[in-house]
Amino acid sequence: MTTTAPSSFVSVQAQSMNTTVSSSRLLDYSSLNSLSEVWPIAAREFSTTLALHDPHGNPEVLLSYEQLYEKISHFAAGIQALGAKPDQKIALFADNSPRWFIADQGIMSAGAANAVRSAKAERNELLYIFRDSDSTGLVVQDLSTLKKLKPEIDDLPVEFIVLLSDETPPKDTPLKILNFSQLIKLGQDSPFTPVGRSREALATLIYTSGTTGQPKGVMLCHGNLLHQITAAPAVIIPEASDRVLAILPSWHAYERSVEYYLLSQGCTQIYTSLRTFKQDLKTFKPHFMVGVPRLWESIYEGVQKQFREKSNFLQNLIRFFFNISEQYVLAKRIADNLSLDRPNPPANERSAAKLKMFFLSPLHALGDLIVYKKVREAVGGKVKTFVSGGGSLARHLDTFYEITQIPLIVGYGLTETAPITNARLLQRNLQGASGPPLPQTEIRIVDPETRQTLSNYQKGLVLIRGPQVMRGYYKKPEATAKAIDPEGWFDSGDLGMVVQENNLVLTGRAKDTIVLSNGENIEPQPIEDTCACSSYIDQIMLVGQDQKMLGALIVPNLEALEKWLKAESLALQLPPIGSRDRKNIDNQAILDLFQKELKQRVKDRPGYRPDDQIKVFRLILEPFSQENGMMTQTLKIRRPVVREHYRDIIDGMFG
Repeated sequence: MTTTAPSSFVSVQAQSMNTTVSSSRLLDYSSLNSLSEVWPIAAREFSTTLALHDPHGNPEVLLSYEQLYEKISHFAAGIQALGAKPDQKIALFADNSPRWFIADQGIMSAGAANAVRSAKAERNELLYIFRDSDSTGLVVQDLSTLKKLKPEIDDLPVEFIVLLSDETPPKDTPLKILNFSQLIKLGQDSPFTPVGRSREALATLIYTSGTTGQPKGVMLCHGNLLHQITAAPAVIIPEASDRVLAILPSWHAYERSVEYYLLSQGCTQIYTSLRTFKQDLKTFKPHFMVGVPRLWESIYEGVQKQFREKSNFLQNLIRFFFNISEQYVLAKRIADNLSLDRPNPPANERSAAKLKMFFLSPLHALGDLIVYKKVREAVGGKVKTFVSGGGSLARHLDTFYEITQIPLIVGYGLTETAPITNARLLQRNLQGASGPPLPQTEIRIVDPETRQTLSNYQKGLVLIRGPQVMRGYYKKPEATAKAIDPEGWFDSGDLGMVVQENNLVLTGRAKDTIVLSNGENIEPQPIEDTCACSSYIDQIMLVGQDQKMLGALIVPNLEALEKWLKAESLALQLPPIGSRDRKNIDNQAILDLFQKELKQRVKDRPGYRPDDQIKVFRLILEPFSQENGMMTQTLKIRRPVVREHYRDIIDGMFG
């Protein structure tokens, strides 16, 4: 295996359309052939720098780059001693921890490829992935995960099993089972034979959880993953020892590729969870974090909750500053030609916007001193870049983070594209867009029916071509041919358009489109994002396929609703979230409040059409979640699952 690389830091200049980002302190990995070649180089360059930190582990885990590479090498040597061979498939069913990363890269360093999934996934899905991937090795989080696969796993061609825990392996089995410490000890006592891989060699199979159908194994090769590392400097420039808070599933393409990149440049990754991340933001003061829109919304909601606990005077003062600052940032967008609603404004309009900024800037600065500075402190006060992906970011969230000057950008991509194809740039951060394409990446917008290329600002199907596009779906040539045409263009299934400065703007999912009985096509996501701005709405999903009008399933924010009831002097006791009791939830005053909220927010939305109005709705008390199967691991609503679960309610809504 080749492990050569520049002996010192090199100058990297990454260009994305009209914007150039440069750094003189990044390692260049463009000459490598496999991802596993990165870690000996990183160990040499950042030997004593802290690489992985799990503060919530028992015991706490801290690994330097030198120690991390040593563990990876021992893991690789250990599974080689157990019989792992180049091109073998090894299933990896586990969740975020330093040991997950060690196993992931240990498998690749041994020349094998892994098939990954969360240990929390349903047993039949894990068994399906093991069988479909032709895996003959198995790495699981713990004994509980292994027991979940019994008894079927005993009859599958399993050559060895590794527990990532230190639990005592069961002895009443013919299977070869070692725990993590035993495997590392075996690796220490065995020779490690690095295996050379080509860029085309399979690195991992990631099974799409998706929203419909049986999961498909996305084949990502070493070249796909290396492209993410070498193209990422166009978006983010880290420095060695920068702190990264890791919260998304490590096995997922989005979190995984960002982890590979930031760790390749000597950053320190700190593991957190949904339960601990708000405190960890304050404790560890991260420079970087990637998340899904629901994560950024939870930070926003936490801030709003704190505001609601202030006195009426302070609440009014905070609202005043936010209103002023919203006018300021909207004017700034026009002045800088960074407004989706007013693209390429004439010179006189830009001048008027600059004049408006001039008059509003003192109050905006005062709001920053009194209010927004405290919001930044709540997320650690050291943020260089937060990155949102995995779904559209609602406009009110975009505006909130812009006002509070927390640097948040949005990326776009799919598991099939390793995953990042586009990302916004802090220097030209076009709110509402997904950014220009990464280097070596092409975006093409076509008519969904004729496949004719469309011009800028015309909405159509998003096609993608570049080094990050997958090799295909494992053992599914027909599905691969349907997804990737002979010229290498991948059909994303997303609808969008290209606007100023080559920014991609997504407008919906082709298969999510709701077609009303009058033939009008409705993209649900933008309308849902608009309605989710309401403090009374926690979650919302539009319905109405083949109906005369749009409907919605709404999970209410009971805390905000109870405060409204108190202000209105309505003595109604609401049932808790998750309750089957609907006492008072369908009170007419409450329904009128939601109808008013929906009507006003949809009507005020840019590009409003009468067909966008939500005429019927139902308040539900069971949130969409991963636990009940209504959301994916990246917190996207599984629309078919929700529709099936609430079929009677939906039918009754329109009946």
